Amino acid sequence: MRTLLLCGAALLALAACGGEDGRQTGDPNAEGRTPGALAGAGETPAPELGDWGIEIANIDETVDPGDDFYRYVNGKWLDTFEIPEEFSSYGSFTVLFERSEARVREIIEDAAAGETAPGSVEQKIGDFFASFTDVDAIDAAGLDPAADDLARIDALRTHEDVARAMASPGLNAGSFFGGWVDIDSKQTDRYIMYLTQAGLGMPNRNYYVDEQFADKRPKYRAYIEQMLRLSGVDDAAARAQAIYDLEERMALAHWEPAKRRNRDLTYNLKTAEEIAAFAPGAPWGAMFEAAGVGGQEEFVLREDDAIQALAAIFAETPVETWRDYMRFHFLMENASVLPAAYDEATFAFFGTELRGTPKQRERWKRGVSAVNAALGEAVGEVYVARHFPPASKTQMEALVANLKAALDARLDTLPWMSEATKEQAHAKLSKFTTKIGYPDEWQDYDSLEVTRGDAYGNARRAREFSWRDEIAKLGGPIDRTEWFMTPQRVNAYYSPNRNEIVFPAAILQAPFFDPGADPAVNYGAIGAVIGHEIGHGFDDQGRKSDGDGVLRDWWTEEDAANFQKLADRLGAQYATYEPIEGFPLNPELSMGENIGDLGGLAMAYHAYKLSLNGKAAPVLDGFTGDQRFFMAWAQVWKRQVREEALKRQIATGPHSPARYRANGVVRNMDAWYEAFGVGEDDALYLPQEDRVQIW
Repeated sequence: MRTLLLCGAALLALAACGGEDGRQTGDPNAEGRTPGALAGAGETPAPELGDWGIEIANIDETVDPGDDFYRYVNGKWLDTFEIPEEFSSYGSFTVLFERSEARVREIIEDAAAGETAPGSVEQKIGDFFASFTDVDAIDAAGLDPAADDLARIDALRTHEDVARAMASPGLNAGSFFGGWVDIDSKQTDRYIMYLTQAGLGMPNRNYYVDEQFADKRPKYRAYIEQMLRLSGVDDAAARAQAIYDLEERMALAHWEPAKRRNRDLTYNLKTAEEIAAFAPGAPWGAMFEAAGVGGQEEFVLREDDAIQALAAIFAETPVETWRDYMRFHFLMENASVLPAAYDEATFAFFGTELRGTPKQRERWKRGVSAVNAALGEAVGEVYVARHFPPASKTQMEALVANLKAALDARLDTLPWMSEATKEQAHAKLSKFTTKIGYPDEWQDYDSLEVTRGDAYGNARRAREFSWRDEIAKLGGPIDRTEWFMTPQRVNAYYSPNRNEIVFPAAILQAPFFDPGADPAVNYGAIGAVIGHEIGHGFDDQGRKSDGDGVLRDWWTEEDAANFQKLADRLGAQYATYEPIEGFPLNPELSMGENIGDLGGLAMAYHAYKLSLNGKAAPVLDGFTGDQRFFMAWAQVWKRQVREEALKRQIATGPHSPARYRANGVVRNMDAWYEAFGVGEDDALYLPQEDRVQIW
């Protein structure tokens, strides 16, 4: 919910998270031997893509690799592939997302088949899905299932009433602040609650203040008005304007996206009493009590002065405006389990207007996403048993070890880092934890009640279940087995305060990982992904934690300055990229991911060369091992994207667009120039002195 539970942890993921429901921020994303040798004992599987792991039919031979390497590898696909109407973008991640989606549907249908015992996980999975997908029943019920919650909003009379409602975990009706429970970044032996800025309906402050998005603002006001009218509100236009004006005021108080990345600025430890004195506009005690955390003595404020300003706005805004604001946010946030008119209006704005997606996804597909969100690990346990062979985990463990060994060796060669800091970096690397495929312990859903025919109630109870699970961590021991992605999620992440890298089962498929593919391809794909996640531990923000996950400065002053100079040089490169006229990349927002990409590919290349043991890689179909390595990297990022979705990514996402993830990295690597004969006349050419290598 936007009121409190915004996310499970501060994670650095490989790709933007989320599905195609219109309001989320993205799509659902071993050794140098002969092709197929990764399969281990027994029959060698055939590569899934092409003869050795690359779809060479996609190569555009009219393009010079040195002019646009991304298009050289993927050009024919880019020229011919049409994005399905239900997606705002489509690429390698999406292929695996759809595969995972189909598999999960089978699991859900199997769970629902036949008689299921009341209270069993099979009953909950089947009934949750059946209820969500029964749109006729949802339409017939109208707003009746939500009547009590709407009545509660209508009954708000004081600011304390509003505050308590905002902090209620099941209501899902908007709030000026959000929060989650995670490991304390400076005391990693305990959990703490983090508080963060919130309250906006559009993606972030840019949409309210930047000229680039001026055309979206009247359309958002019209959407607010439409939702109010649908629910029977009088004078909807004036009340919608008041809601928009409130959100615009909150947006002006919000930190800019790039500033929110700075981990030094976003750790502000305060007691409950200090928060009340620092931001006196809000009844914090009442809100903490309503959220179930009234007994907590300390909290971490992320955007401290923004929360202070938002609390003042809270106090200055009339209760009647907050009632309207909460009614609108309630309808927006719960639209998927309300009658079709609300759902369709919400998709029309967030899906079509903000992302350019012409068509809402089929209901069963959205039902799969809803089940994954509510009962994800119950589904994931079956997914792993059916679709994740043990050999894949073994091979990944070997690859991770190879990548760590490569970085360990590279640390000793860094000319810009002192021996004292290198020693600390080696120590951090040695303490990395790796999780592959699936958790060792699965989530227990016994206390989650699911009732067939109650789509709204099921969604509400799932939010309450999730929040109870979240705050139950407070005061308890650190759970090192916890995962923040399900096995069926196509993504990967690094957690700074755990110093761990995590690779769910669903991403361990071609083009990322293929036991039958040429080793060069696997190193250029999943090897670079592994390196990317390791690299997050050493990017501009991840480097601020030590091997135990503690946020502290373990760098010498000179080494920190040297690192920043290199990061600034890389940022200067990305600042020149402008995918759409008037929408240049913000290198400060994407810095961590750009460093992760650059360091990850460099580590993977080093590991690949080590794996050859001094032997020459074979030439396959005229391509050398080095060429195949870099081609695998470009193939991974193959993606078509609609213009509105690309604008949104530039404004809100930490990842550079796919083309720049491919081209922006390879042009900094000497081995790429040698592999493809890139020279001064090529568009991607950088003089030796301008190429950046950090890790």
